[in-house]
Amino acid sequence: MGLTNQSTGSSLLGNNIVIDRTSCHGSIIALSGNPNVGKSTVFNSLTGLNQHTGNWPGKTVTACCGKYRYKNNNFILVDIPGTYSLMANSAEEEIARDFVCFENPDATVVVTDATCLERNLNLVLQTIEITKKVVVCVNLIDEAERKKIRIDCKKLFDRLGVPVVATNARSRRGLDELTDAVYNIALGLVRTNPLEIRYDETIEQAIELVRPIIWEITGGKINDRWVSLKLLDEDASMLESLNKFLGFNIMDYPMLRQNLNKARQHLEQNGIHPDQLRDRIVSRIINISEEICRDAVSFGNKQYDLTDRKIDSILTSKIFGIPVMLALLAVIFWLTIAGANYPSELLANLLFGFEDLLTDIFVALNVPGWIHGVLITGTYRTLAWVVSVMLPPMAIFFPLFTLLEDLGYLPRVAFNLDNFFKKACAHGKQALTMCMGFGCNAAGVIGCRIIDSPRERLIAAITNTFVPCNGRFPTLIALSAIFIGGGIAKGAFRSLVSTFSLTVIVLLGIIITLVVSKILSKTILKGLPSAFTLELPPYRKPQVVRIIVRSILDRTIFVLGRAIAVAAPAGLIIWVMANVHVGGSSILTHTAGFLDPFGKLLGMDGYIILAFVLGLPANEIVLPIIIMSYMASGSLIEFSEIEHLRQLLVSNGWTWLTGICVMLFSLLHFPCATTLWTIRKETQSMKWTLVSFAVPTIVGIIVCFIIANTARLFGLV
Repeated sequence: MGLTNQSTGSSLLGNNIVIDRTSCHGSIIALSGNPNVGKSTVFNSLTGLNQHTGNWPGKTVTACCGKYRYKNNNFILVDIPGTYSLMANSAEEEIARDFVCFENPDATVVVTDATCLERNLNLVLQTIEITKKVVVCVNLIDEAERKKIRIDCKKLFDRLGVPVVATNARSRRGLDELTDAVYNIALGLVRTNPLEIRYDETIEQAIELVRPIIWEITGGKINDRWVSLKLLDEDASMLESLNKFLGFNIMDYPMLRQNLNKARQHLEQNGIHPDQLRDRIVSRIINISEEICRDAVSFGNKQYDLTDRKIDSILTSKIFGIPVMLALLAVIFWLTIAGANYPSELLANLLFGFEDLLTDIFVALNVPGWIHGVLITGTYRTLAWVVSVMLPPMAIFFPLFTLLEDLGYLPRVAFNLDNFFKKACAHGKQALTMCMGFGCNAAGVIGCRIIDSPRERLIAAITNTFVPCNGRFPTLIALSAIFIGGGIAKGAFRSLVSTFSLTVIVLLGIIITLVVSKILSKTILKGLPSAFTLELPPYRKPQVVRIIVRSILDRTIFVLGRAIAVAAPAGLIIWVMANVHVGGSSILTHTAGFLDPFGKLLGMDGYIILAFVLGLPANEIVLPIIIMSYMASGSLIEFSEIEHLRQLLVSNGWTWLTGICVMLFSLLHFPCATTLWTIRKETQSMKWTLVSFAVPTIVGIIVCFIIANTARLFGLV
């Protein structure tokens, strides 16, 4: 096939994907499709980029660009947001529509799901209304075959008038044919004859009143028939995008305004009122999709989705849905906690043994003590701790979580939580963005674009930090194992108790998300929740090997790399703070002493509060900073197992209450710098960025203050 790849850049300006054609040196290919049809897998398979894929709707809410080479030609593949239509009812639909319409890609690949082709054809038909340069990719053909669904691609081609290719992107089946079809369309080697959708005679007459003027104004740069239909539909976002593309207000033309009025009057005189036009358009597209599928799709088993429905009757039921969700979460936590101890011990022995070797080398070379302190005691020891304590739980947790995602279970979680979000006066899709936040809060904030309402989008962004992200899970896992599991249980029960406590912490985060969402919706972001339709994707057999590789490379190594990048200078800074003395005490001691009274009020101490402040760049380094601070203050311990970490913390005054308060504050405190920067970019407002910082911080302070002082009041510590 002759494919090579490399990454290329794209930028999002508002809701528009902007491609610089003068510098891209290749054909631009748009990759479109409904959510959860394997679009990102097609993208990854062609370009080789490691964009994370998952079996749930709404994964791609920004755009990714990749480059591949085929038959000595360069192709820029743009993965535009997954969308069900181009009617622009949401931000992702507007992004997808504007790119296909105004960026004039050399070809548009519409990825469809072979197991539910009829629904996916709605987007195909809307796309070929805009452009003739379309290739239809019927993906997941292997699943269709297992369910005895037969797709006749030849009949689809005859009906649609554009190339149709059956693929299974996971196994690369059909990708050669797909790239060949794209090559032919993009380079103009094959001419297509797309199906022309004809509407009621009245609508067609109205279109013809407007179309010639649109063609004259735009110079034929865009599809005048489709634009005429959008203007008749009074699509405000389309008009705004059209004016931005043209560089002037198209409605300034008197003839266009006059003919639009005539066309709308003609529609009303014939019984089609403004609020009915879109329904007529959608109904016609749906009818055509049904006709095509009756001709091109056959079912060997009419009950092909019976198994999925039976499973959903349990996993999404009112009785079992929530308990099963919590049980699965608890199993993941238990496997993570129970499985991380031994590899952590091995890593610690290896890395701290290497520290001894480095120390011997420094001594042999007569290196000054302060250099050894900066490089080894400060920087290397911090890095060794980060790797040995954080890597094993992440390497277990992320593949397990990705497994649930790949199975298609996470949308069921969103379904189970949807009613709770409605009662909190928030949008049901916030459940999806919350699930994204389990991976990374910054990704969860970007995911808020799938929420149409600006008010509800802000609520989701502000509260996304209440679910623990990649960077906070290692801290929560370690402390739950030390102060809850290790404090009240022995032997095999220790990991079970730790698992239960961690599940409770995560559940508390979800509850606080709902409570704070309700408070925001009744105060600074007043309003009523809007409705939405959530599609539950079919259950799919996960690719275990690919999940392990991708989750380790895309998540574990990424998070660990970011932690190391920040922990190394943090270890250096803290060593300097601990070894530079002012008035007989180190800078670290002075700073921690200043913060200590406030820390005590919250059940913690000044070193812990300082660690959270210094850990603003990344949540991953909060616990390493705490350790480094204590070690710099005199407790120099090499950690060969988590018990040594417990000894260090206890020797510095930690109790079970300290552990709980640190876990709670870790769960509830301000977002990391990356997430705050993302909120600033998404909201274009410093005000809402500060609110996003203040709200979780205030909640964390209040919760820890209540817990700490209640425990003291009743003499529990």
